[in-house]
Amino acid sequence: MSGLGQVISGATVGVEAFAVHVEVYAGRGLPGLRMVGLPYGAVRESQQRVLSALSSSGFYCLRNNTVINLAPADRRKEGAALDLPIAIGLMQAYDLIPRLRTRSHAMLGELGLDGSVKPVPGAMVVADYMKQQHFEGLLVARENVGEAASVEGLEVRGFSHLTDVVSWLRGEKPIDAAPVTIASGRLDNEDVDLAEVCGQEHGKRALEIAAAGGHNLLMIGPPGSGKTMLARRLQTLLPPMTTREIIDTSKIYSVAGRLNGDGLIVQRPFCAPHHGASDAGMVGGGIVPRPGQISLAHNGVLFLDELPEFRRDVLEMMRQPLEDGTVTISRAAMTAQFPARFILVAAMNPCPCGFYADMQHECTCSPITIQRYRSRISGPLLDRIDIHIEVPAVKYKELTDRSAGEPSSAIRERVNRARGLQLERFKQAGFFANAQMGARELRDHCQVESAGERLMEIAINRLGLSARAYTRILKVARTIADLDGGGPIQAFHLSEAIQYRSLDRIAL
Repeated sequence: MSGLGQVISGATVGVEAFAVHVEVYAGRGLPGLRMVGLPYGAVRESQQRVLSALSSSGFYCLRNNTVINLAPADRRKEGAALDLPIAIGLMQAYDLIPRLRTRSHAMLGELGLDGSVKPVPGAMVVADYMKQQHFEGLLVARENVGEAASVEGLEVRGFSHLTDVVSWLRGEKPIDAAPVTIASGRLDNEDVDLAEVCGQEHGKRALEIAAAGGHNLLMIGPPGSGKTMLARRLQTLLPPMTTREIIDTSKIYSVAGRLNGDGLIVQRPFCAPHHGASDAGMVGGGIVPRPGQISLAHNGVLFLDELPEFRRDVLEMMRQPLEDGTVTISRAAMTAQFPARFILVAAMNPCPCGFYADMQHECTCSPITIQRYRSRISGPLLDRIDIHIEVPAVKYKELTDRSAGEPSSAIRERVNRARGLQLERFKQAGFFANAQMGARELRDHCQVESAGERLMEIAINRLGLSARAYTRILKVARTIADLDGGGPIQAFHLSEAIQYRSLDRIAL
């Protein structure tokens, strides 16, 4: 007597999923279990977890020679998400479960030794894939329901124990599909506001421009001048996330196992890694590639405090993602690609002691020490940062000024108007911000009047700007013009944009 079990599951590579067909054959021969189909790591170990879970739940499925195949056989499978489908496939092979519902419902979940169903990363990504493949439903751990149910048009059911899954598949216990997860939630930045920042009007203006055009920003100033305070309030100036941005960002957090059953990411991320972060922690990596901080900051803000203290190789690895908006991680068995479109906000001191050019404190650094400190940041990386500004120490008069500054909500209205102009301008191009313009868009939308051309020529000749720095100035000038109503770029727009290249001026 022989039997065959077939169950559909899924696995992830980057933020994409693919189907895994779990096929189980039980036939004549000595009792035993073999698994084929490129199982690695936790998948190989699943044999012991699954058999223990089945035994603890009152099922025995190893009377015959049993073979488990994970198709496609040429793709590597990692993680514990295949525990549940393997257990169900074994029970089908021994005629303990009918095959009717497993033809229209996929499943994934880790099994405890007692038969409990545990959450796994990537449930939302797999759910989206199963919907595209026209599956009727997906069976997951109860803790994964919030993220998986965000995919409309797919019935998602959550289970806490293997016996519950078996009862539902047998038709013995009705379990309703979970309601669709609504993209809403509390915004954690509601308690911060740009009006709380004393002085620093130049820095506030730079934040507004960065938010309006999606530009990267570098702040240079002594300790305590408010660089971190400004950076943490950039979130409050950004427009609300669109539905597509919510889904894309939530997929990354799902693959990283960061959703924790809370449903979707509705607030723009703010990631602030420590300067001791490794390249894998920053860019992503591992035997099974997982997203790093730059991908977790997708559609949000990546804040790098004490920029020169980061390892140089880590900073250099960010150059390609800053340009392309994606990061590709290659391994012998697979290549994973993660989105990484974020606004970079970096902060640094002007010198190692922090008080170069500070009128209140004496700098103890030699010129060579200062040069060595600044050279930790390469020219190509600086070229990819659109706005460089100096953030001086706050004066006593500004600290004691009790008048209320402009709130974030008022600035956000101007940012939203400027973003609206850009959305209309680039609706055929597939992006939404001036910072993402390519050569064609620069030619079409960044024409400069004759007075502006003369100003740019003088600035390039005197500052020795690179071609990339020239395009950055044009993009920032386009954003300033959009904040001014969206007309053509004027000479005074260019003049302000040139001011936001402070490191180029310092280089003289």
